[in-house]
Amino acid sequence: MKTVVITGIGMITGVGNTAEESFQAMLNGISGVDFITQFDASKDIVQIASEVKGFSPENSMRPKDIKKTDRFIHLGMHALNEAVKDADLNSNNFNPTRVGVSAATGIGGLPMIQQNTENNFQGKKISPFFIPGTITNLLAGYASIYHNFKGPNLSSTTACTAGLHAITQAAKTIMTNGADVMIALGSESTISSMGIRGFSVMKALSTRNDDPKTASRPFDKDRDGFVMGEGAAALVLETLEHAQARGAKIYAKISGFGESADAEHITSPSTDGPVRAMNAALSMSGNVKIDYINAHGTSTPLGDANETKAFKEVFGEVPPLSSIKGSTGHCLGATGVIEAVVSIMALNKNIMPPTINQFTSDLDYIPNKPRKKELNCVMSTNYGFGGTNGAIIFAKL
Repeated sequence: MKTVVITGIGMITGVGNTAEESFQAMLNGISGVDFITQFDASKDIVQIASEVKGFSPENSMRPKDIKKTDRFIHLGMHALNEAVKDADLNSNNFNPTRVGVSAATGIGGLPMIQQNTENNFQGKKISPFFIPGTITNLLAGYASIYHNFKGPNLSSTTACTAGLHAITQAAKTIMTNGADVMIALGSESTISSMGIRGFSVMKALSTRNDDPKTASRPFDKDRDGFVMGEGAAALVLETLEHAQARGAKIYAKISGFGESADAEHITSPSTDGPVRAMNAALSMSGNVKIDYINAHGTSTPLGDANETKAFKEVFGEVPPLSSIKGSTGHCLGATGVIEAVVSIMALNKNIMPPTINQFTSDLDYIPNKPRKKELNCVMSTNYGFGGTNGAIIFAKL
């Protein structure tokens, strides 16, 4: 089976507009959560989110295309361009028919859907770009158009595991010789009144409006729900041979991954599903020793407890783990690629980002301050509505 390596990364979150800026903010314990500015939430039960700040889509897309598309595509293209530049992918060192895209989003263009729905009921004009500007696979479509990637063009919409699935689908495509290079791309932007209120009526969101910076509290005993985030991330995956032939820098290799379904409940997680996903990833890797886990850790009472139980069942003695969602909020379908980028950066820098707003815990969740450690293998985990689970392991080459 072909060895798949990572040669480029890109990321934009509520705490930074590049991978390095975001990662350093996470290490410094910075929270991107604040009062919502994208709509008037002042009278809502939930008034807070982690919004991307100081972002100009004009730096990533043509003006005419920006007007045609939803914000999740704008953010995704920003992260994609950073990763492509980081990997030094250019027309001189790849065959366009052998480069593909595997993109992910949990919901897609919800703000644009909301706006056009309102226009429809108010008798106003609906944009002719309403459909192509909002459907989930257009993120991969624009990525291929802008960069002339003519290989497989795929899209995953599997709730909060979508980003991780985009990576595993990309890896499988390379492993089965469908491409030499694949871009794994995840993006989400659902901070609209429909998005926030939709999750709010489910009682899924934190209502800690009086203290936004500590509202997202992964694994803390006083957590009261997740905080919505937005952002995007991208990875460039290649065969080891292709990367070496063009002299690319190599961040890590994919050592193993696993996927599973709970087959139980649409929103309440089971322990069995995450356990099987993690065990499958470990088995594929040859049962490597995991030095650090970047956990899903959304800050929901049920989800965090279930995840902790699954870690204990798989590992017994659980490795150090943390969740970055205290900083970024929960970026839904983008979170798997964002957290993969963070895991790879931790691996390369030998430093584990903290779980901020961690006041009381029963495991080593790396509370509040980063920790240096020699890292050789790291795991990232994600779970989503519908009972869909995933785990992936990155290792130094």
